[in-house]
Amino acid sequence: MRALVARSRAADSSYRVSLVLADRPAAAGLAVAEDLGVATACVPASAYPERAAFDRALAERIDAESPALVVLAGFMRILGAEFVARYADRLLNIHPSLLPLHPGLHTHRRVLQARASTHGATVHFVTAELDGGPPIIQASIDVRPGDDEDTLAARVQIEEHKIYPLAVDWFCSGRLQARDGRAWLDGAALSAPLRYREGE
Repeated sequence: MRALVARSRAADSSYRVSLVLADRPAAAGLAVAEDLGVATACVPASAYPERAAFDRALAERIDAESPALVVLAGFMRILGAEFVARYADRLLNIHPSLLPLHPGLHTHRRVLQARASTHGATVHFVTAELDGGPPIIQASIDVRPGDDEDTLAARVQIEEHKIYPLAVDWFCSGRLQARDGRAWLDGAALSAPLRYREGE
């Protein structure tokens, strides 16, 4: 989220962050956003025993901003199909793996258990399928001897901070869109996500 806000303040940015919204009052991102001078709000999930009711309340607060794009950044709650459909083709997420590998949680641990040689992150459009929406861009890192979950997470996060603002900028400048179940960039369907390597 910090990286997204920082990019929004560049002279050539195509977007601004109008609101940082959390599902927990103690979410660290709220304090960070406030320090950055960005408006914040909370729709506490604990106030809504049923997921559908929470999703509706969340959507009402989002719609008050009339956003062109909704960006998930550290939002760990699974959103229902109705919510996802409401923001179809304008809802982005970043996942800490090279999707379709390792959807879901504990990706760094699973990469180590699989003895994979590469790891990374994927920006994708959100669909009702968990971590299954059209991929846009991926950044990959080498898994080094001696890496553990913490070192992998830290190096993946560096790459996330590069590719997520880039994808948001593409969308808000009109270069990126979702259509027919695929991501399109500059008028061409992506047959595979764009790929960046660590250090690029």
